[in-house]
Amino acid sequence: MADTFAEQRGGPCGLSKGKELYQRRSYGEGEEWVEHVGPERSSLLRKWYNLMIQNKDDLARIITAESGKPLKEAHGEILYSAFFLEWFSEEARRVYGDIIYTPAKDKRALVLKQPVGVAAVITPWNFPSAMITRKVGAALAAGCTVVVKPAEDTPFSALALAELASQAGIPPGVYNVIPCSRKNAKEVGEAICTDPLVSKISFTGSTTTGKILLHHAANSVKRVSMELGGLAPFIVFDSANVDQAVAGALASKFRNTGQTCVCSNRFLVQRGIHDAFVKAFAEAMKKNLHVGNGFEEGTTQGPLINEKAVEKVEKQVNDAVSKGATIVTGGKRHHLGKNFFEPTLLSNVTQDMLCTHEETFGPLAPVIKFDTEEEAIAIANATDVGLAGYFYSQDPAQIWRVAEQLEVGMVGVNEGLISSVECPFGGVKQSGLGREGSKYGIDEYLELKTWAQGTLKETLDCDWQAGEGHSTPPRHLPARH
Repeated sequence: MADTFAEQRGGPCGLSKGKELYQRRSYGEGEEWVEHVGPERSSLLRKWYNLMIQNKDDLARIITAESGKPLKEAHGEILYSAFFLEWFSEEARRVYGDIIYTPAKDKRALVLKQPVGVAAVITPWNFPSAMITRKVGAALAAGCTVVVKPAEDTPFSALALAELASQAGIPPGVYNVIPCSRKNAKEVGEAICTDPLVSKISFTGSTTTGKILLHHAANSVKRVSMELGGLAPFIVFDSANVDQAVAGALASKFRNTGQTCVCSNRFLVQRGIHDAFVKAFAEAMKKNLHVGNGFEEGTTQGPLINEKAVEKVEKQVNDAVSKGATIVTGGKRHHLGKNFFEPTLLSNVTQDMLCTHEETFGPLAPVIKFDTEEEAIAIANATDVGLAGYFYSQDPAQIWRVAEQLEVGMVGVNEGLISSVECPFGGVKQSGLGREGSKYGIDEYLELKTWAQGTLKETLDCDWQAGEGHSTPPRHLPARH
């Protein structure tokens, strides 16, 4: 399968050869994709979805093999990935326009939605399947062709999806993959983003890299979608149900071993409930989190993606302890190997510690104690990013106040998992631009075209003269409503 794909799609190759291949396919062979009407694109996306479901076990094993993600979570990602294809197969039929009544009686304006063109899709390693289908599903539904540059750590999921896309009947040149080494990743990304034939860039990754890609896109004023880093606060108020808050904390912090952009990064716990929460959280971590090989049954925490990621967690823990934090549980590398780190809970954390203002992307939960709602909001918003936030409270008035005041794109209220295909995904501040998924996701790949048409009265009069069965000609257009 891999050899066939490499031959058809370019496979691992030099930059100039890869660029030549994706240009030829995206702008040549893939050009006819826009001519497929919505129901045709819908049918092909649905076939792709069906093939993902049929091959879900193999696809999940690929994710675990290339990223270390526990197999149970990998299965969950594949279903989540497939659901985006299902969702956008349905949205492909719903690309509507508008008719506008203008001030002039004999004129009307139409608004058409048309595909932007070739979209460059740059995806991360932490969700090597889902981040592709969330972007590519929308792009293909809109009528765009795509060039995917998967993360250098996890290229095989992208290649497997390409094989299934081909089996589904998606034409050559519509879905193109350019895998590359870590050494060439920067050069390949720049080449794609500066190519004048690329009309759209969609990127998920760090804020630092996103800013570089924005700079590249600015030279030719490309459409851009960015889903960037976060520093998610998780607030527990005195009125919260401790058991519910702990369950939400486990889900929001330790999914994929803490390696998601919406993972809770800072736990803010009100003084009255602080000790009870920390105790219960530590006990739940010891009971429910099991570090191991992703293929072994019972493993909930796999390895981090590489040793550099482990070093970052270790650095944050050491920094916090040196400034007065207390290790409640964990706190060091795991004996299983260099890419493993123990799930760690810190208390007595203060805002001058690295873990409170740097995204961790690992299994570290630092707890900050606060006194008032106003203080919690101030701490939560004291950052230049705003992707996700969570809080637990049983006070209805407080829920409304806090949900509106948190400066994030997505908020979980008494809920630790917030993402679904039906809901728009994205952030505010420096956490990104645009939204993915939901009914809004397809709009990121569509342009609005205004079509103003005059001389309608003459057209209608001509139609009347050529027609039959009318006793009198039309004297005016329908009234404006």
